[in-house]
Amino acid sequence: MSQQGQLKPVRVWDLPTRVFHWALVICVVGAVLSAKVGGNAMVWHMRLGYGVLALLGFRILWGLVGGRWSRFSSFFYSPAALLRYLRGQALPEDHFDVGHNPLGAFSVLAMLAWLLAQVASGLIADDEIATTGPLIGFVSGEVSLAWTAYHKSYGQWGLLALVGLHIAAIVFYRFWQRKNLLGPMFSGDKSLPAAIPASQDSWGTRVFALTLLTACAAGVYLLISLTPA
Repeated sequence: MSQQGQLKPVRVWDLPTRVFHWALVICVVGAVLSAKVGGNAMVWHMRLGYGVLALLGFRILWGLVGGRWSRFSSFFYSPAALLRYLRGQALPEDHFDVGHNPLGAFSVLAMLAWLLAQVASGLIADDEIATTGPLIGFVSGEVSLAWTAYHKSYGQWGLLALVGLHIAAIVFYRFWQRKNLLGPMFSGDKSLPAAIPASQDSWGTRVFALTLLTACAAGVYLLISLTPA
């Protein structure tokens, strides 16, 4: 990234992206803890899972129409750009320090995909005690048991591994690279050259984001209300 010109606060993470991020953290942590508690807490495990699904639906849509640095188009780097990043030979137009760098972008996409698979498996899961997914009637018992096993084992441990990797990356960049990744996810801004384009973050875009989130929540409600013909 070019170092020419004075640095100034540039809006990188729009408010909808920041709210999504922290709401997802709360829902995922709550879902994991409620699953560990079990019993009556499984009601909240299911509710938080639905919340995660609504948030994921929103993030997929926001990745298409959201702020510049929240769009998935900024997540994809060419093999040459990835090599430049790994070698520390960034070009001015690479903008590795603005949104997500190549490794960070890959980890975000992996996290979203894994969460989607975990929630989807939960929709057809059966703990054979008192809790079943709302869509269990659409699959056979064998399919349900197979995905229940995945949900409790590979899905769970893979998710925890990705979360741990995410936290480790934040710590690494904070103490070894002297880069604060958490601060901008609260404020939305990074100190960058004035030439760096900012993400649009107006009240109009925020209302639009809220409309999308509401539509996603309604979609999840309709989904879990389905019954086999």
